[in-house]
Amino acid sequence: MAQETFLRAYQALARGERWDNPRAWLYRVASRLATDDYRRARLLHWLPLGDVHASRADSESIESRVAEKVDVRAALNALSPKYRIPLVLYVYEERTVDQIAETMGLSNSAVKMRLSRAREMFRQAYQQEGA
Repeated sequence: MAQETFLRAYQALARGERWDNPRAWLYRVASRLATDDYRRARLLHWLPLGDVHASRADSESIESRVAEKVDVRAALNALSPKYRIPLVLYVYEERTVDQIAETMGLSNSAVKMRLSRAREMFRQAYQQEGA
């Protein structure tokens, strides 16, 4: 993670970026990388693929989880990016409406509306995938 932080700093310097407080910038980059790594690990942790001695019932449960994960991915891919991006940021990245609005350059009310519509579209797409 430290290497990635300094690699990003080097790349930013190569692009000509300069900061008033480089130390604070490095801390911010490192903390974001750590948060992303934690979230990624948490998402992958729920699927117990490492258990070699799983019983038949456990393997069927794993298969159903994998099938569910495929259905969720397909339902998300069915959404247009306009709705998929705020939904993923809100649900998986655990970003606030304010953060999503800032990232996407939208108002808070626009983000809330897109989230509401995205949830409904996702429900419909997910039901079609499961059927």
